[in-house]
Amino acid sequence: MTDPGTAPVEGVLFDVDDTLVDTRAAFAEAIAAASRVWLPHLPPDRYDEVLALWRADPNGHYRAYTRGEVDFDAQRMARANELQATFGGELLDDAAYVDWKDLFWGTFEASWTAFSDSRPVVDALVGAGVRVGSLSNARVELQTRKLAAAGMPDVPLLVGVDTLGFGKPDPRVFAEACRRLGTDPARTAYVGDELDVDARAALAAGLVGVWLDRPGTRRGGPHPEDPSAARASGVHVVHGLADLPAALGVAAEVPAPR
Repeated sequence: MTDPGTAPVEGVLFDVDDTLVDTRAAFAEAIAAASRVWLPHLPPDRYDEVLALWRADPNGHYRAYTRGEVDFDAQRMARANELQATFGGELLDDAAYVDWKDLFWGTFEASWTAFSDSRPVVDALVGAGVRVGSLSNARVELQTRKLAAAGMPDVPLLVGVDTLGFGKPDPRVFAEACRRLGTDPARTAYVGDELDVDARAALAAGLVGVWLDRPGTRRGGPHPEDPSAARASGVHVVHGLADLPAALGVAAEVPAPR
């Protein structure tokens, strides 16, 4: 792994969802809105279960989308019907799905906000002369709007799933993002909340891999990731973005959150 102490990073690429933008909180609002209408028998204290299933996506529909195997609405309708089936709702046909999507997605978009540490860390890195951009497994247009709504229109979305027709963990998407950022991959860090598809995939692509393991935001699963094992594999682990400059050996003072 590249040692930032001997080869200072010149660029940092950020994941967007659950890294810069609190997408989990936005999804919680959207899940609650959809559940009130489409799972009316379900008590509100079970909405966290619905959210957990949505985020876990155990059958890998979203990953199939990032591999270019299905389109966006196909994966989303399949996931919506998994919620309906699991929690005792009626399955959505095409017409019902349109209504579900309008409610879910409208609530989701209205709920986009940045984490309190996102803006200060971006400002600190830029102030230290580090180039900053983002790379996501969602569409460029969507993520550009999301960053703007969250108060970070100056963080360019360099590569999305629609740029090359596939997304992370394919090493070509990391290489393309570095090319667009104008940095050497070996001196570029990639920061994301998923250990496998973000940090380890970035490391395998020749970048500095950073796992953002925020308390309480892991997607979960049958085999929880161990930060110690992640570090042993060559990945940097931070528990908040304020820790990022020090982890990368960047002399940057992070201002207090606004």
